Amino acid sequence: MRDRSSVRDEEFAEFVTGAHASLLRTARLLTGDRHSAEDLLQAALVRVYLRWSRSADWGSPHAYARKVVVNLYATWRRRRWHTEVVRPEADHTPDAGDMAGNADTRLELDRALATLPRAQRVVVVLRFYEDLSVEETADLLGCSPGTVKSRTNRALERLRAAGALAGYAGRGTR
Repeated sequence: MRDRSSVRDEEFAEFVTGAHASLLRTARLLTGDRHSAEDLLQAALVRVYLRWSRSADWGSPHAYARKVVVNLYATWRRRRWHTEVVRPEADHTPDAGDMAGNADTRLELDRALATLPRAQRVVVVLRFYEDLSVEETADLLGCSPGTVKSRTNRALERLRAAGALAGYAGRGTR
């Protein structure tokens, strides 16, 4: 007979196996760097594991883990390395199952994301890469839908002004 701890560990391992690629993609888009993303995701998964015994109360463990990634990313600005400059990876290899397009487009979008302030980058990643609604994004970030819309609009204006969105069809906030 297996003890409760081993069952919990197996459930968590199964969750990580299924959610890892998606969470790593989100973390990479937020940090702009695969190595920082791996560090961020590892720290977030530790926090999720420590609360895993309450996972039955969560509506979606994946959504909870994404929220932990985003919140932890937001606190990184207070850490020593917050002044590091994000540089898109020159030798970037696509993530498994990632459908963002060809390498040139991916690198261009990575560079564009790196120019955005943290708050704007978070809403762009959640809205357009994670395909969350304004309301879902606001709920995850703990802010109003109006804040999400204004940050999204400012981010898109900034990207357009820099020419980062040239050739892309415009998508307003929905």
